[in-house]
Amino acid sequence: MWLPAGSGRERVGGHREGPSSRYIVPEFRERTSQGDRIHNPYTKLFEERIIFLGVQIDDISANDVMAQLLTLESMDPDRDIQLYINSPGGSFTALTAIYDTMQYIRPEIQTICMGQAASAAAVLLAAGTKGKRMALPNARILIHQPYSEAGGQASDLEIAAREVLRMRRLLEQLLAKHTGRSEEQIRQDIERDKILTAEEAVEYGIIDEVLTTRKLSLVAAAGSAR
Repeated sequence: MWLPAGSGRERVGGHREGPSSRYIVPEFRERTSQGDRIHNPYTKLFEERIIFLGVQIDDISANDVMAQLLTLESMDPDRDIQLYINSPGGSFTALTAIYDTMQYIRPEIQTICMGQAASAAAVLLAAGTKGKRMALPNARILIHQPYSEAGGQASDLEIAAREVLRMRRLLEQLLAKHTGRSEEQIRQDIERDKILTAEEAVEYGIIDEVLTTRKLSLVAAAGSAR
């Protein structure tokens, strides 16, 4: 049967995986003028206006990202927000929730792909502010059509089919808007998985730049200080 939005069964892509072990995120203590503060890497990144999306995109992770976007806007509506992405994709409704929030708030959004931005995550990568969408050299970007795992009686299947077509049309419109490609070309390209390297993603219009290293800027800064 067709499950309601938010079930995680209607997806732009991404793979459902079973439980797995996770690296333990360390905490550290920082002394400030207000006393000692306990941080983990994510809270420290948040202080620097960096959001890290490193999981499948579902209602829970979407709510986390949206809350951070809105909070950072309230803290300073004129400073950029950086969204780092390493995600296999996920729910279409969770994607559109994050996407709409990115377009709604005042700060410009820098998007940076590390590892992969597949399916729904690729749309978020492309939805960053034009000129501020980036990827690391060995990042992998994948786009494809939405699908659903629907079953049940014929009327349920018909409803599910109409919804998948609606999601597909919207996906084509979003990718066309942010890449500069025609909807017809997007429609053809997402018939099957289209996998892009970082350089190919620049050519396609999903990102604007491939980042290599910060060391070059550090070397230049050191040279100018002499």
